[in-house]
Amino acid sequence: MFSLENKIAVITGAGSGIGKAIATLFAQQGAVVHILDVDENGAAVAEEIKKSNGKAFFYICNVANQVDVKNNVEKIYKEHSRIDILVNNAGIAHIGTAENTAAEDFDRLINVNVKGVYNCLHAVIPYMKQSGGSVVNLASVAALVGLPDRFAYSTTKGAVLAMTLSVAKDFLQHNIRCNSISPGRVHTPFVDGYLAKNYPGKEAEMFEKLAKTQPIGRMGEPKEIAQLALYLCSDEASFITGCDYPIDGGFVKLNT
Repeated sequence: MFSLENKIAVITGAGSGIGKAIATLFAQQGAVVHILDVDENGAAVAEEIKKSNGKAFFYICNVANQVDVKNNVEKIYKEHSRIDILVNNAGIAHIGTAENTAAEDFDRLINVNVKGVYNCLHAVIPYMKQSGGSVVNLASVAALVGLPDRFAYSTTKGAVLAMTLSVAKDFLQHNIRCNSISPGRVHTPFVDGYLAKNYPGKEAEMFEKLAKTQPIGRMGEPKEIAQLALYLCSDEASFITGCDYPIDGGFVKLNT
């Protein structure tokens, strides 16, 4: 079950965290993984996959730049003559309210988290229409509930959720499925960096506090998000489209 044997997968933001876990798992399941990331760490991830006998390729790509995305996607298509899977994982975070969020920060989040998803959809869908495929967008629980100090981030993830529904509706007849995943707090390098920057000397204490905001009592692991993405991109999920999946330790349903 859950084989992706010889599927051509494009995964953005796979240089670390959730994206890295998705790329690694997809390769283990037989996919030919193409990592698009603005960070050179993506090259190291591709090399790790190859050392484990997987197939992976890395492309420096700024998802906010439509020409950059189009050129890289075109290279992938020319190499394989199809694209079966797109995972829109690349994204950035921001802390602030509508009052104290600067215009430049708001624009930066829109460009990466919203326009970046659009750019990848815009580039991949014409190729995917030829033989069908699966799109998974990374949204967030921030799109589903009110979170303090997450104005711009919540705005962008709400847009990702809306785009998911729109794409699912528009391309049903082309056998393209589109779903989204809404993680709660997940233990990634971003979390460690955030704690080190904002709570020096109190990292362990604050980590525990953040972990306990999930009713299940801990943060998620990147591999757990990857496993859900694998299911949604596999043939076993062929009857699923236009759905969002909170994976959050009970945060949305048990805290409201």
